Amino acid sequence: MRSKLVAANWKMNGSFASNRAWLEAFAISKISTEVAVCAPYVYLTQIADALHGTQASAGAQNLSAEAPGAFTGEIAAEMLLDCGVRWVIVGHSERRSRYGETSGMVAATAARAVAHGLKTIVCVGETLHEREQGRTLAVITAQLAPVFDACSAAELASCAIAYEPVWAIGTGQTATPAQAQEVHAVIRSLLSRHDPGAASRSRIVYGGSLKPSNAADLFEQPDIDGGLIGGASLSVSDFVSICRSADRTAAH
Repeated sequence: MRSKLVAANWKMNGSFASNRAWLEAFAISKISTEVAVCAPYVYLTQIADALHGTQASAGAQNLSAEAPGAFTGEIAAEMLLDCGVRWVIVGHSERRSRYGETSGMVAATAARAVAHGLKTIVCVGETLHEREQGRTLAVITAQLAPVFDACSAAELASCAIAYEPVWAIGTGQTATPAQAQEVHAVIRSLLSRHDPGAASRSRIVYGGSLKPSNAADLFEQPDIDGGLIGGASLSVSDFVSICRSADRTAAH
């Protein structure tokens, strides 16, 4: 059975003081699900130190596809490892839409992360316009194709793929459990074409206005292996509630 993964994406939020309060509250929550806390670069050492020796670990929100060198403003995989980071998000829709990251760039970044032993959370998802045109599955397939070229299915089995419908991120709208399950099943099928064994081990998580009120229904779907939590992760009580839903569904 695949274990659940719940990842917090704090985006560009946080402070040393507020992070400390969040981490102290999380530490006494007794969550058994694997957790990644993906914070801004400047807080990663704080997060990694606080979570050391627990079932949770620090995650970054992006990295460079390049080796260390003359790339002003970029962060290399080696630097993340030096900070105690274990997870990294690549290809989030905000990176794709705001900063022009293509699927090819996302694949190169994922390959760089995997090659250095970082666990990646590769994000894919369609816009509302693409969904209304009936192109959801075609978009997901096209976004993943270069990733499958750059990384083996076996490598991805130790990582995660996040389905984040763009129309549901930060909007309050959420894909229904059936809608999310349909896409997750397709992603697993695509993985299976490369390596059926790896596909069965790969974790595919859902993101997109996931919150305490809908977490359990989503996590009960057979191909939904956890969540990538944005806004709700800023509230430690909401995040812990989501993790407890993962704990309960994993026990079934």
